[in-house]
Amino acid sequence: MELNDNLLSLEPASVWRQFRQLTLIPRPSGHEQAALDYVAELGKSLGHEVIRNGGNVIIRAKATPGFEDRVPVILQGHVDMVPQKNDDLSHDFLKDPVVTRIVDGTVMASGTTLGADDGIGVAAALAVLADGSVPHGPLEVLVTREEETCMGGASALAPGVLNGLILLNLDTEEWGGLCIGGASGVDVNVTFHTAQVETADTDVAVRLKIDGLRGGHSGMDINLGRANANKLLARFLKFAAANYESMLVDFNGGNMRNAIPRSAVATVTIDEEDYDDFLEAVDEFEDMFRSEFESTEPGLSFSARKVDLPPTVIDEMTADDLINAIQAAPDGVVRMNPDMPGMVQTSSNLAIVKTCEGTITVNFLVRSSMESERDDVVSSIDSVFRLADAHVETSGEYPGWKPDVNSRALAVVKSTYAELFGAEPDVYAVHAGLECGILADSYPNWDMVSFGPTILHPHSPAESVNIETVQKFWDLLKAVLKNIPKA
Repeated sequence: MELNDNLLSLEPASVWRQFRQLTLIPRPSGHEQAALDYVAELGKSLGHEVIRNGGNVIIRAKATPGFEDRVPVILQGHVDMVPQKNDDLSHDFLKDPVVTRIVDGTVMASGTTLGADDGIGVAAALAVLADGSVPHGPLEVLVTREEETCMGGASALAPGVLNGLILLNLDTEEWGGLCIGGASGVDVNVTFHTAQVETADTDVAVRLKIDGLRGGHSGMDINLGRANANKLLARFLKFAAANYESMLVDFNGGNMRNAIPRSAVATVTIDEEDYDDFLEAVDEFEDMFRSEFESTEPGLSFSARKVDLPPTVIDEMTADDLINAIQAAPDGVVRMNPDMPGMVQTSSNLAIVKTCEGTITVNFLVRSSMESERDDVVSSIDSVFRLADAHVETSGEYPGWKPDVNSRALAVVKSTYAELFGAEPDVYAVHAGLECGILADSYPNWDMVSFGPTILHPHSPAESVNIETVQKFWDLLKAVLKNIPKA
């Protein structure tokens, strides 16, 4: 049996066959060219027109006989994935394929993110082309790049290239619902310039590690009460500085702006005479953290071990400013939507802390369905870190997707869903950045709706896609294409 052949036993076979091919191609954000090449070659092999634009791939297929007069449709998804893995796993996302397993009616990866976000959507779009039995009108498949990092593909797409009028985005992760809106977002990037001072001869160095957290999508999972490893570690570092006069050597946590950080490490120096007492304090904080996050972070661990003493440490003032600012900065849910119970309106994810030679950087992703609130949170972060004498700038701003309850595309998908499954789908907006908002800037005439199968815990190694809902998703997609109205 070849790698990931377990997927070939699943239905719908045409979708899982395409998804298996994507699992075998390394495709973290910014390194998805091989996957895009696969998409392009598949389109050419099927006899369709293939266009490259903005680093994206567009496949243009003629209508099947009898459907030439339908409104032209675009199927859209992003090919890149978030590279997250368990710390004890040796896996190179630039070289190694994702290894799949079937667990309790779901498909998961073995210790890494699965890439069903949005590999399963891309697979479904490609399956429509490759299956040969799915009736459709004039059709374009748009596969974008770098959605998970900077929305680079959607931002680079030129106006006027695509002919479609209805866009079906296949990047929603909750079966049974139709998404018609998404949050805006912006990155906040902080830089501290550090000075080095000599280590005291009487000191020892200790490596601290927060680990075992669930992490998850910094939009969809931000309201689940999960811990942020960077915030927890900063709490202890502040305590250690005040009670043990610890000095900071380095601080590193998180690696993706749109993932809640699952682990963080820091090295500090303390007086050797305080070492045993210091370890007891670590144990006490671990008990405290476990108590605070008993139901949401059952795998939480906080550990310390002695390491080689470095020749220098970060100057005390910079270290204190960094730790205090991280402690004070907004993280998690800032405000719930007052008109839509259970929906987050505004949030902040303190995603990454990274120590490099001479600098420490801190990166946030701020989201909101109201741009004024988003900008207010950015201003709060800016204020905190400017008081700490750090440099603050923003980047990667993207617009939200404004809901349209009178959408013609929404009406078609809703009625098709009700006809197939005997129930009305939920219609909602999400606290996540979908490419639809950016695409609408270049194609304001597009009528857009998003749907997909159930994907749990995206952006973490616990990511899984529900097999039963993939079949339903496929059935809905085929039926919607058949039901697209005449132009």
